[in-house]
Amino acid sequence: MKYYSTNNQAPLASLEKAVVKGLAEDRGLYMPERIKQLPQEFFDHIQDMTFQQVACTVADAFFGEDVPQADLHRIVCDTLQFDCPIVPVKNNIYALELFHGPTLAFKDVGARFMARLLQYFIKKESDGREVNVLVATSGDTGSAVANGFLGVDGIHVFVLYPKGKVSPIQECQFTTLGQNITAVEVDGVFDDCQRLVKSAFMDDELNRHMRLTSANSINVARFLPQAFYYFWAYAQLKKRGLTDIVVCVPSGNFGNICAGLFAKRMGLPISHFIAANNANSVFYEYLQTGRYEARPSVQTIANAMDVGDPSNFARIYDLYGKSHARIAADISGCTYTDAQIADTIRTAYSTTGYLCDPHGACGLRALEEQLQADHVGVFLETAHPAKFKDTVEPIIGTSVQIPPRLAAFMQGEKQSVPMTAAFADFKSWLLSLQA
Repeated sequence: MKYYSTNNQAPLASLEKAVVKGLAEDRGLYMPERIKQLPQEFFDHIQDMTFQQVACTVADAFFGEDVPQADLHRIVCDTLQFDCPIVPVKNNIYALELFHGPTLAFKDVGARFMARLLQYFIKKESDGREVNVLVATSGDTGSAVANGFLGVDGIHVFVLYPKGKVSPIQECQFTTLGQNITAVEVDGVFDDCQRLVKSAFMDDELNRHMRLTSANSINVARFLPQAFYYFWAYAQLKKRGLTDIVVCVPSGNFGNICAGLFAKRMGLPISHFIAANNANSVFYEYLQTGRYEARPSVQTIANAMDVGDPSNFARIYDLYGKSHARIAADISGCTYTDAQIADTIRTAYSTTGYLCDPHGACGLRALEEQLQADHVGVFLETAHPAKFKDTVEPIIGTSVQIPPRLAAFMQGEKQSVPMTAAFADFKSWLLSLQA
């Protein structure tokens, strides 16, 4: 299958080029030429399949024309060595828990898949040149990508993160690894990190000296596999006899909800989506006004959603033929203050015993406010609440137990490279590594 750019000014690309390059030459995001409909038979029997079987079927539709089935299924099964269970929270609202992977965040799915697919393409090539993965993170992306690529031959990862704006536990997960992982501590906000990454891809001199790609959700191999767990959520609910599903996605860079919208286009019977924002409400305001006006992000307690110019809006806009009316028909929005997020965490814990992380709390609150009685609501619990221990504990008034694999990250020594937000400084440093 070929991939085109959302800016429509770049040549069509193969899957391999789209994955290895990450961003098109015209700074657009790659989109598949076609989105395949899955057969009705698949949905008729989905409740009897395993997570890996469901994901392999979805992967075949996305990548089956470009990767031999045996290799693709091996990549999928190796990626999904953990479950993403549906857990009842209250009434007709369920949490889709996406924090059972190695770094306890939803991005483990996309990051692990991309690492394995990129390694597959590298092994096919004969020149043996190292691939340098640049990834900007506002929290969980960095740890998921770093751990997904840790120790992978032929790949070096640079994680750019905003100084003082990720949780201490999140920071430990990508600054203590060493080996082929380098953490870059940027004096700025997430949008500065994302700008540095995109500018690097567009710099001819850098690209002559280094093979660069991205592991952010701008990369098709990062965001598309996130569709797997939407199908799995439906399979689990169907097994309970539940249909008419509304899915609420805590949204920052919008790769996650974009994958869900692709799943819907493939035939997954999701009735409606809700994009839950924190105070960074650019998309919510677009839904209300039809105008998209990016602006600098503001810091909140749901830090992974602190994005003022979400990259994947371009994909959603393209997917819906640039129609505000069509987008608004499938997606509604909401925006919450830190006080509202904290109140949701506190109330849910005291009344149901379920502990949300700050991002999942946005999803839960949106369903509480918007879900109609004849629908079943699913919110994505995107990270383990222990990753936000310093935020969550004062809210609920008790300690949060840290899972052993998360505690292990906290034993290491921080290693990071300080960096200004100026691209000239970042470029100069990258070139010095090749000297």
